[in-house]
Amino acid sequence: MPSTTIITIIKMIEFLPENQQEKIAEHLKEYIADLEDEIRWDIKFKNTQSELSRIVKEVRKEIAEGKTEEFDYEKL
Repeated sequence: MPSTTIITIIKMIEFLPENQQEKIAEHLKEYIADLEDEIRWDIKFKNTQSELSRIVKEVRKEIAEGKTEEFDYEKL
């Protein structure tokens, strides 16, 4: 069941010319696709947090033990 907000928006759109309705529909499709993409990235990032934390701890330990060297941009 659509919310009252959705119903209001639909009614507002229905009063517009058809070409404007199509533009709004296309814009909403793109917006929803972007939201879905953000949700997927959030899920992937959330699922990798423990692994990222482990890597950070490992790198910090290697730095403290002197096992790393400064990055040389000239070697790129």
